[in-house]
Amino acid sequence: MTSDPCRQELETTAITATGATSVSSPQPTTSTTFACFYVYGTVSEEPSVNADLRRGKAEIDSAEVQATPFSPVCQVYSPIYQQVTLADLEAHPDLNFGAAETVTAYDSIKAGFEDFIDHELDGRPFVVIGDSQGAAMLDMLLARLVDNVPALRSRLVMAIILGGNVEVPAGQLVGGTFKHIPACSHLGETGCVIAYSSFPSTPPADSLFDRPGQGVSLQSGQTASQGLQVVCVNPAALSGGAAALGAVFPSLGTLPTPWVSYPGLYTAQCQESDGASWLNVAKATGPADHRPTVTEQDGPLYGYHLSDLGLAQDNLVSDVAAAETTWTSDHP
Repeated sequence: MTSDPCRQELETTAITATGATSVSSPQPTTSTTFACFYVYGTVSEEPSVNADLRRGKAEIDSAEVQATPFSPVCQVYSPIYQQVTLADLEAHPDLNFGAAETVTAYDSIKAGFEDFIDHELDGRPFVVIGDSQGAAMLDMLLARLVDNVPALRSRLVMAIILGGNVEVPAGQLVGGTFKHIPACSHLGETGCVIAYSSFPSTPPADSLFDRPGQGVSLQSGQTASQGLQVVCVNPAALSGGAAALGAVFPSLGTLPTPWVSYPGLYTAQCQESDGASWLNVAKATGPADHRPTVTEQDGPLYGYHLSDLGLAQDNLVSDVAAAETTWTSDHP
């Protein structure tokens, strides 16, 4: 496209707790070594059950907000697909969509992924990134087309699956959603998945995320719950523990730069309780800190779902860069 939604300006104003500001200007990579495949979440505003294949404003905006940040570390590709629309989401608030519309969405993104592999990738190593319904689609794409194909799986640098309920046997790193692709456990690891959903406290019992066999799990056909847990990998500390998040959000015209970051505003740690496993996000605000903070925009069943990527944008991009460095050293 003339103005590629996956390759937009990334100039960012950082605002500290004291109000001090500084500006950085990350640049899209000119390297063709690594490719990223991005699948957007539920954004289509069409009245039908499944979207058509037109590039609408909602799809373009989603790519600009969630795909563009990765352009400094890879060439980003994002196919339009016949996703289940917001209208059908309203008809199925428990995320248990009908089989027909789910199959239509999956078959459509599968065609996009196969085209990416066959005609765009050209044997290169790749990263996959998905959010919400896009994450659920990636659960199925990786499980069916990559996980059991060693030649293709060996080229997977990293998977970032946010709000998609990647599941594993309790206490394990692999073996549920994927048989061979493990949860990441240290910085620089390759062939692994970063997955989480963020909440300010323990998710409700009927939460749509972070509990196996319900909510978003149903979008990818994961109905079992016994003996399973949802993967949580802290993007700011892949080996575990608490760490500061690198939160970056669109400035929405409030600043001269298109992006704004809030250093030190949030810390996060993976937690488990009452059958849930989630990324617990705490706001590190003091009485003099007047920076805006995220809220549970869609209510407690969603937590910070709409901000899953933005809350840790800098961390996720750095995680991909570290995995690519390892890949390069292992494949000179």
